[in-house]
Amino acid sequence: MKTVSRFFGIGMLCVVASCTPDREPQTRQDNMVKLSGGEFVMGTNSKESYEHERPAHPVKVSAFWMDTTEVTNKEFKKFTEATGYITIAERKPDWEELKKQLPAGTPKPADSILVAGSLVFNPPAGFVSLHDYSQWWKWTKGANWKNPEGAASTIEARWDHPVVHVSYEDARAYCQWAGKRLPTEAEWEFAAQSGLTTEQGENVTVKANYFQGSFPTRNLLEDGFERTAPVASFEANNFGLYDMIGNVWEWTSDLYNVNYFATLPTNKPIDNPTGPEQSYDPNEPGVLKYVTKGGSFLCASNYCSNYRTTARQGTAFDSGMSNVGFRCVKDVKK
Repeated sequence: MKTVSRFFGIGMLCVVASCTPDREPQTRQDNMVKLSGGEFVMGTNSKESYEHERPAHPVKVSAFWMDTTEVTNKEFKKFTEATGYITIAERKPDWEELKKQLPAGTPKPADSILVAGSLVFNPPAGFVSLHDYSQWWKWTKGANWKNPEGAASTIEARWDHPVVHVSYEDARAYCQWAGKRLPTEAEWEFAAQSGLTTEQGENVTVKANYFQGSFPTRNLLEDGFERTAPVASFEANNFGLYDMIGNVWEWTSDLYNVNYFATLPTNKPIDNPTGPEQSYDPNEPGVLKYVTKGGSFLCASNYCSNYRTTARQGTAFDSGMSNVGFRCVKDVKK
């Protein structure tokens, strides 16, 4: 699925496997779980998957700690209060940075358009083409992590929901403040598989927050949530991790390159891969992207359908959409 930068709303397109982990009981500490690491098969060969998920390839990851839940609004508030950090969505767009993502010669928009804001899911009233995501993503002035649907909205009843409208830079800054880091894509997928052997990864019944019905106009709300859900509202996976599928897409530290998996060996495991050296998405070649994982409350059977452990997409580094969040990891001390 194509993703867009935070500036899409100003009218421009700047816009598997088997697993053999250690099954010993996991150690818990400070809302984190210690994962023993091991060898597993990353990606998939399933024809039902997207091409950039293929082929399946063996990977080894070292032991690491992972947050049991996505970072919540309450936790992110503590970070901003302690540091004074201002997220990208709260800053006025920098035209000099923005134009680097655009075709040469693109005229500068009026200052009244270059305002702080973010992309908010806005379900259309009637039928729309699923190829035109501008029909449900709306650039909203004043939308940010504190005001998810715009200036008039609030998170007062959502302190235990995952923080959203956070860019890659925002997520990384939080992790560094917390003495942690973002997971690699391999670490994230190892954790999400949680020792299961399955070609398609985890499929959803009603154990995750996703879009039931016909996206983007008819949400049946069978899981009880129209947008984000409080973290840990659904059953944990075998490693004790919540919401690895659904709720919000989660940032990883790997750059996104649509061709990356095709360059990897399939006959020997790679130790702790950290992704490609360069970002590349042929649909948006000028946009720097990082891998996000896990799908979100907007994934439906008729669109996106990324509620699998192998699912992945490239998300613009400055994107702060209303369905993107993160969780942290940290290394095991030797």
